[in-house]
Amino acid sequence: MSLARLLVTLTLPLQNPRYCCSPSSNSTLSFPFFTLPPTPKTLIPKASFSSPPHTHINMVKAIRVHELGGPQVLKWEDVEIGEPKEGEVRVRNKAIGLNFIDVYFRKGVYKAPSMPFIPGMEAVGVVTAVGSGLTGRQVGDLVAYAGQPMGSYAEEQILPADKVVPVPSSIDPVVGASIMLKGMTAQFLVRRCFKVEPGHTVLVQAAAGGVGSLLCQWANALGATVIGTVSSKEKAAQAKADGCHHTIIYTEEDFVTRVNEITSGNGVEVVYDSVGKDTFQGSLACLKLRGCLVSFGQSSGTADPVPLSALAAKSLFLTRPSLMQYNVTRDELLESAGEVFTNVASGVLKVRVNHTYPLSEAAKAHEDLENRKTSGSIVLIP
Repeated sequence: MSLARLLVTLTLPLQNPRYCCSPSSNSTLSFPFFTLPPTPKTLIPKASFSSPPHTHINMVKAIRVHELGGPQVLKWEDVEIGEPKEGEVRVRNKAIGLNFIDVYFRKGVYKAPSMPFIPGMEAVGVVTAVGSGLTGRQVGDLVAYAGQPMGSYAEEQILPADKVVPVPSSIDPVVGASIMLKGMTAQFLVRRCFKVEPGHTVLVQAAAGGVGSLLCQWANALGATVIGTVSSKEKAAQAKADGCHHTIIYTEEDFVTRVNEITSGNGVEVVYDSVGKDTFQGSLACLKLRGCLVSFGQSSGTADPVPLSALAAKSLFLTRPSLMQYNVTRDELLESAGEVFTNVASGVLKVRVNHTYPLSEAAKAHEDLENRKTSGSIVLIP
């Protein structure tokens, strides 16, 4: 066969679909009788990929909420945590406080800033990293925080440095995590929102709860006569130990009638009500002339709207305060936390951490809290 005839024979398969390679292929061309390397027209250069720079990703365990609902929406997951930026610290949590406000966010009573979200607004932990340019904080410091930003249901979290406070060595981390949010709430309620003074009579709804227990102790120490409502004889005994002069088991008797009897028909100067819907109207009825209802929670649901005219008969005051509006500045935060820690150290406030749960079992803790199976404080341990 002549050389020209051979060349024609070799080029014919390139026009035949049976033998053509895909335009995207860079494999060799196979013929029935022998193999040729690809012609320059079929060569497609490989894309060039440079290796990404090595980045260290910190993965930690946390509870996340992807949809609003019951305790079952609390999911135990792996989440990524970065490095602290300027003005921030990274904290490895040692103990995490559980509060009813966590339930409100989980249910959607309060709106979380994003979805999904990590709940929790209170923790004590050790600083593991410090952002650039930050002074006054260092790795190894034991610190606590309460309030914003939300996200304490995690093994580690990033926090603004101006939101954390140093924890005295005399305060155990579990105690600190149980007292920060509740303690500072009690502090602003009895010291700033309505200032309790000697001779006052106060009514504390849910007196055996986390905040209720501290309110009873603190109001008693300030010289007030303390009346507390509870749901059982066991909780009545605890409230008595916490400084309640009179306990009312509201499941067995009408608390409005009992308060009227205890005060000889005069009523109380202030009611601290974290229950909401079930007690709101009764709390108003318990007030004396120019008395104040401090509604700081709604464990039974949001209270029904109240017309202004309902306050007129006794010239009553009604307020719906939040800790975040009372600890706005760094100085307010340090003063509030300092007073709480001082009262714990001196014995004025006795902290009852009656329940601890692994952080991974936060759903069970929420369920028990909502079913009134708990008393005192609840702490989650990472």
